[in-house]
Amino acid sequence: MVSAKGVLRAAALAMVIVGSQSLVTTAFAKGPESVAALAEKLSPAVVNIGTSRHVPGGPGVPFPNLPEGSPLNEMFDENNPNNGQGEEQMQEARSLGSGFIIGADGTIVTNNHVIEGAEQIEVYLTDGTRLPAKIVGADDKTDLAVLKIEAGRDLPFVELGDSDSAVVGDWVMAIGNPFGLGGSVTLGIVSARNRDIHSGPYDQFIQTDAAINQGNSGGPLFDMEGKVVGINTAIIAQGGNSLGIGFAVPVNLARPVIDQLSRFGETRRGWLGVGIQEVSDDIASSLGLKTTAGALVIDVTKTGPSDGKILDGDIIVEFDGKPITQMRDLPRVVAETAVGKAVPVKILRNGAEMTLDITLGRLEVGEAVVADNSKTETPPPADAPSDDEVVDAPPVGLLDLVGFEAAPLDDAKRAEFGIAPEATGIVVTTVTGGSDADQKGFMPGLVITEVNQKLVGTVDEVTELVSMAKEAGRPAVLFKVTDPTGATRFIAVRIN
Repeated sequence: MVSAKGVLRAAALAMVIVGSQSLVTTAFAKGPESVAALAEKLSPAVVNIGTSRHVPGGPGVPFPNLPEGSPLNEMFDENNPNNGQGEEQMQEARSLGSGFIIGADGTIVTNNHVIEGAEQIEVYLTDGTRLPAKIVGADDKTDLAVLKIEAGRDLPFVELGDSDSAVVGDWVMAIGNPFGLGGSVTLGIVSARNRDIHSGPYDQFIQTDAAINQGNSGGPLFDMEGKVVGINTAIIAQGGNSLGIGFAVPVNLARPVIDQLSRFGETRRGWLGVGIQEVSDDIASSLGLKTTAGALVIDVTKTGPSDGKILDGDIIVEFDGKPITQMRDLPRVVAETAVGKAVPVKILRNGAEMTLDITLGRLEVGEAVVADNSKTETPPPADAPSDDEVVDAPPVGLLDLVGFEAAPLDDAKRAEFGIAPEATGIVVTTVTGGSDADQKGFMPGLVITEVNQKLVGTVDEVTELVSMAKEAGRPAVLFKVTDPTGATRFIAVRIN
């Protein structure tokens, strides 16, 4: 028999279960709060953008060529399907995208790839109005563009918000023109921040699962206060279909670009004048560093802002008071800084920390300087030994220590590997397959110019510095190398 106490316990348990189910039903029956009012308020400021341009036509269809003077020529010419076609024919290509109005005067933000190469741009408002648009300015580095339309009246517009306030898990809403369907609203959350998808030098995308498809490009991503926190730009797709992962340019990155394009029709970014690479775990250990924070300088542009101040091998750890936690942080914070501003730059040089004051140049001018410098051949140093004076003995120990062999850089080696006459250092001749050097990209023809941030000119110097690093207990050695194309980088190779 069941006791009275057992009956009471069972009844109490049943009430708990029923109560729990009731709570679940009450809490989740309606799902997230409706965004209908917000969508209705914001949609009039979101526009559809149509572009058109002319592209060369195809080669036409096969058709016989009759001899000149043939009596059949006239008949064949009248029936030739290629008349007015072929390679000379121009066909019209059309594309669709999205954008949003940020001023009552008709200023519109969209993606650069939406309007790039367009000969004609038309903007479609939600009330059916169709207006021609002109390009105020465009920037391919951030994939942004600013357009202007003249409506003859004040237009509804939206405000730019604060993308830093949009954290993972926050609700966001996208409005755009997917597949040319017109104003469509999708809802999702911020899935991740600061995504680098290798589309440009300033990648810092907001990732969202709010549905974004072809035609959404250039449209706004809103927070739940109705402020723009991103510009929808890219998707991960397979076979042309979205896989549910979209990316938006954060508005805090876009705002200064939009402002410059609106004011000047072009960007005016800060320029430090250095080439950089990531500080890997092996590079950090080769230099005795405890972290991989910072950007490792691999070259300094001659006549640039940092010339004579920053040196190859310096590690930039802070710029204008902002910490550089990883290499890709530096290009963004420099670009966002005003041209001509004197900025404190904190660096590590040979393990010592120091701060330099550097006045920034303008990136758009700097890119031309870099291009000019690359065309100018650098003569060999006056005290560089001639080929006849190089009498290095065969390398001793390098193959066992770091998995490669090297030799003096003489005329024969220059010819064998296509190395420029002005290059100095020693040349890698053999790399052991499967070694750490092999896996890190060492190959015959690389020229070594520095070992652990010390200039080298002989194989003996390289061997001595590698041996010293091993005796000091360093797990890796840092080599500065240049390939036959002239590209320079640092590679840390583990010591066997």
